[in-house]
Amino acid sequence: MNAGFWNPIRRRGFTLIEVMISVALIGLLLVGLNFFVFSMGDLWGRSGDRRLVDQHVEAVTRYLKHEFKTAGLPPAVTIGTAAFYPADIRTPDSGTQTLLTFVLPAGSRLFTWPARPLPEVVCSLEVVQGKGLYFLWHSRLEQKFGEDPPRAALVSPFVSALSYDYFDPDLSRWTTEQSFKKDPNGAYLTPQRIRLTFTYGKYSTVRVITLPQAVEGVPNY
Repeated sequence: MNAGFWNPIRRRGFTLIEVMISVALIGLLLVGLNFFVFSMGDLWGRSGDRRLVDQHVEAVTRYLKHEFKTAGLPPAVTIGTAAFYPADIRTPDSGTQTLLTFVLPAGSRLFTWPARPLPEVVCSLEVVQGKGLYFLWHSRLEQKFGEDPPRAALVSPFVSALSYDYFDPDLSRWTTEQSFKKDPNGAYLTPQRIRLTFTYGKYSTVRVITLPQAVEGVPNY
């Protein structure tokens, strides 16, 4: 019998260089895997945030449309009166701004009253840079209605701009203004639509909301 047949097969061990290369490759693989996992997590996180922001935008748009419709119906508006109008409003920071104003007969669910709720709530829309869109509101029945500034209720922290759309019947086109237009006598003109810009990080989207217009005292929907 050949004794060499029973000799165990000699296996060559890894050299130090091969071990170091293997460790380096495994390290690179783990780094790449971690980068992929965190990148996908970040991507999914941003995607999830955007979906939530889009849902918020749609909810705010529906809410404003509902409140505007309420402001354009009796008893908020009567024959010969405008449902929406630009007005000089005292702001909570003791300033004065010309804001789109309207009346909500029963107020809004966003309003927190210091005492019992009152009707005839005068509301204005204000965008505060870096803070969002606010309702400025107070009731005509409050004792210091003409003295105290209105309260502020946050509508959306993501609204970065509010502009106004006017339709020119002579040119048959819309124009967007950053402030209210005036007639030849210097009186402010009520826009037909408002344009809200929502911003979240680098993501931005715009929603256009039509203001209900009354024809001979009857809201036109």
